[in-house]
Formats: sequence, C-alpha cells, structure tokens
Amino acid sequence: MEQQERYTLKLSCDDKPGIVAAISCAIFETGGLIVEAQQFDDHETGRFLMRVVFQSSAVDKAAHRLGSVVEQFDIRHELVPSARRGRVLIMTSKLDHCLHDLLYRCRKGALNMDVVGVVSNHEDARALAESYGVEYDVLPISKDNKAEQEQKLLDIVDERSVDLIVLARYMQILSDQLANRLYGRVINIHHSFLPSFKGARPYHQAHRRGVKLIGATAHYVTPDLDEGPIIEQEVARVKHSDTADDLVRIGRDTEARVLARAVGWHLERRVFLNGDKTVVFT
Repeated sequence: MEQQERYTLKLSCDDKPGIVAAISCAIFETGGLIVEAQQFDDHETGRFLMRVVFQSSAVDKAAHRLGSVVEQFDIRHELVPSARRGRVLIMTSKLDHCLHDLLYRCRKGALNMDVVGVVSNHEDARALAESYGVEYDVLPISKDNKAEQEQKLLDIVDERSVDLIVLARYMQILSDQLANRLYGRVINIHHSFLPSFKGARPYHQAHRRGVKLIGATAHYVTPDLDEGPIIEQEVARVKHSDTADDLVRIGRDTEARVLARAVGWHLERRVFLNGDKTVVFT
C-alpha cells in the first residue's frame, strides 16, 4: 500500500453552487481521503471559505485536478503538507513572557514552527533567545532611523524565508508601508481586551475603573493601530481585592495563551482573512 501523507487545502472565493462537490470529487478521483473539512458561507459578503485536510499518495495528481476546480470557480487557494513547519520570526522589546512561552511551546512540539530568529529593539531578551539556540538581532529604533531599521528587518525576513512575524510585546509601531507589505503575515498581541483601555498602562486604567474582566487580543497588524482583524481573545475575571500588580500578572498569563493559540491556528491554516474580520476554523 502506497504511503499517504496529509495535506491542508485552504480556499476562498465568491459563493457559488457546486464548490464543495467539485473539491470533494477532485480529491476522491485521485485516490485522496478527506479526514477533516470545514466551511463557511458569509452571507454578508458573498464569500465562501473552506479548509480541507486530506490524505493522498498522489498529491501531484490531486493538485492538478484541483487546479481545474480553482480555475472554474476563480478560487484563491493554498495547498501544503499538513506537517510543514512554519518559519517564524519573533519580535519583542523588554517584556519576555510571551517570547518565553512561544519558545517553550516550540521546543516541546506544541507549535508546528521553527523559530528562525528573534528581533528586538533592546538587548534584554538575548540570553533567553540564545538559551534556546535562536539567533538574536538588535535593531534599535529612533525617529531618525526607523526606515533604515525596517529595511534591515525586511532583509532578515527575505534571507530567512520567514512565513510569519509574531510581535510578542514588541513595543514599536510598524510603519504603514511595512504593515501593508506584510499584511496577513504579522500577528500582534495587545495587552487589553480591545477596544477598551487602549494606550499606556491598560491594566492600571482598568484597575482605576474597577473592572471585573480583563483580557488580551491577538490580531493581524494593519496600518490602523490596534484595529487589525482579530484572531483570538480571552478574558479573565478579577475582583475588587486584586491590586494593579495582580492584574498585570493575570493579564500576562492571558496574553501568552491567546498569542500561542493565534499563532498555532495561523500555522495550521485555520485563519481566513475576511475583510475587516477573520474566520477561524477550530
């Protein structure tokens, strides 16, 4: 019996009758076996989104047959081996809790990725990154060198064939040009349950207001600050006796979990950009 491998097919197009049947038949006719399938018809936008995982020993034949379906329905698609590890570049500043969590999950096999580098505007996290055997680059940012440093970042992205950039509490704003160029490839963790308590010291703002819930938001980066399509959110209940430092501790734990889920779903091709929103098949 021929060895079968798993492949993930991700597709989006204008909604039309017959898409699911055509995709299923194309996989079946080339000896493939569908093991997972999820779909969503967005009635507001008229878009159809689908994620299919299938086993095949003849993926070239399946890809060729799927090509005719793609052309027929004008489908945007991606077909990759499910086991393919994403090449991830992590960016951070001085706070290292999210960086530490991602590196640990990667080492333990909880995230299907290879960390090809850590970039920071400070030296603070070098020892942590290097303890995991990850290359560490420092690109200090000032108003005078921002364009030059962002070009160095793009050089790193190209040289290391980066699939995804993760802003793990990277406390710098990307330029509009960079955000547009890397759209859909940069995930940020925001230390608040957007859209509330934006700006500096959000947990202290929340504490002064006596909130009972705090949270974190993972989203794609766009030129509109903290307005990108949201991938994942989580809230944590707090009480009147919690101090601002308690909220910081609880919040950082939440940030790490939310960011890890968002990164994992992106790498598994479960996240679909759909206008200003996302569709996430979990």
